[in-house]
Amino acid sequence: MRVAIVGASGAVGQEFLRVLDERNFPIDELLLFGSQRSAGTKYTFRGKEVEVKLLQHNDDFKGVDIAFTSAGAGTSKEFAETITKYGAVMIDNSSAFRMDEDVPLVVPECNAEDALVRPRGIIANPNCTTIMMVVVLQPIEHLSHIRSIHVASYQSASGAGAAAMNELQQQYRELAEGKPVTVEKFAYQLAYNVIPQIDVFQDNGYTKEEMKMFNETRKIMHTDARCSAMCVRISSLRSHSEAVWIETEQPLTPGQVREALQKAPGVTVVDDPANKQYPMPLFTAGKDNIYVGRIRRDLANENGITLWLSGDQIKKGAALNAVQIAEFLVQQGEFGTRS
Repeated sequence: MRVAIVGASGAVGQEFLRVLDERNFPIDELLLFGSQRSAGTKYTFRGKEVEVKLLQHNDDFKGVDIAFTSAGAGTSKEFAETITKYGAVMIDNSSAFRMDEDVPLVVPECNAEDALVRPRGIIANPNCTTIMMVVVLQPIEHLSHIRSIHVASYQSASGAGAAAMNELQQQYRELAEGKPVTVEKFAYQLAYNVIPQIDVFQDNGYTKEEMKMFNETRKIMHTDARCSAMCVRISSLRSHSEAVWIETEQPLTPGQVREALQKAPGVTVVDDPANKQYPMPLFTAGKDNIYVGRIRRDLANENGITLWLSGDQIKKGAALNAVQIAEFLVQQGEFGTRS
């Protein structure tokens, strides 16, 4: 098994290395690729030193079985043909191909089988906030069809990458020392603040991030449910959280929902309000599962349930989901392009 990581020096690229090792993913040879800036950097993987190669339009991907790409949409679009032309399966973490009809958009707990039909040899990894939400929604969908979703996300600095995480830490240091605050990765100072904008605004008043949640949820879950989102950047370092309100065709009790989630793959229920037990980024960072709590009836909708979830954006929201897709392909013996 020859595995490649494109964007190896970024936050998600580094998480790929950790997750592949943690899960003992079968790798005979690992290849790392990056930009001019990161080429030549060396990382240790399973006791061996691997040097980052410059990503180029050449034959470096010949013989590669699976390529994990997380270097931005522009790079993914430019190099997709180079990466896949010899039969490698490209599992792409960018937004480049997510809504293309001939590219499956996959969260294994929801629609793993979609990964088997990939005419272009590309599988798209969804947006982090969408991944976290649909892992929790899918078990509820099995109880009763979900008609609509309202969600407010509370997204950590990690969603904007390693440099953004560093900037948040730097801002807190600068504020403590009475120095001018560095603001480069966000529109405003994030420390001691929340910013109600993630990505650019669209003509309808929603941001691109919010529209991703609308469109990607429908594609992954094969549903007609509509998702109205408000995505907010908060000053936690790692792990996103979401407050979610759902309307189902048939009324469900909190007990029914709680039981379904307790049995669901990729979900951990932490829901004991009497003892102040509920998910928080402080405790979900670095964890594989999505944690759910505050499960209760929606007082404004007789067919409504509301809940709170939290999960690691870099892990399940990015690298882990992609590796789980690859694990499914390995289980199926599926490599190369299949139409």
